Amino acid sequence: MHASPLFARIKLAALLAVLPLAVTAHGEDIKRVSSATSQAPISTTVVVPSGSRLVFLSGNLADLANPAAAKGSIEAYGNTTTQVISILKKCEKLLAAEGLTLADVVKVNVFMAGDPELGGKMDFAGLNAAYSQFFGSSTQPNKPVRTALQVAALPMPGGLVEIEMTAAKAPAPAK
Repeated sequence: MHASPLFARIKLAALLAVLPLAVTAHGEDIKRVSSATSQAPISTTVVVPSGSRLVFLSGNLADLANPAAAKGSIEAYGNTTTQVISILKKCEKLLAAEGLTLADVVKVNVFMAGDPELGGKMDFAGLNAAYSQFFGSSTQPNKPVRTALQVAALPMPGGLVEIEMTAAKAPAPAK
């Protein structure tokens, strides 16, 4: 037995009337879980509630730190710590243009080239030295989840670090 076209339209109208409530009726916050035994500036899990606004930033590279250095050299862009600080400051500006801050960041991917000064290994300590100034600090305690890995090369000569991130803003609680 098939439902009448009128019954189907009524059912669809009722569903469409309730659907916006299902998306916006909650006021859940973004949930961040960190390991109780780790002081690392990262969360182990971040849960973003339905209806949140997501903003994705493409991979960003460092700005020129030393114009007097040879073009395309590590000296021109600085060591890992200098490059991470440059990139995170750039990300702060990109997020601000969207009405967000680093406190809204939920996921960070860090791609690192090997540092010749470290025998071709990535400078994980340098990454964390800079990163912890922006995440998990007393001024900005939120910690996103993070992946950091070494890649064969980055698209910018002299680049040691590229960072992409995702930010989320949970919907305001329903009144």
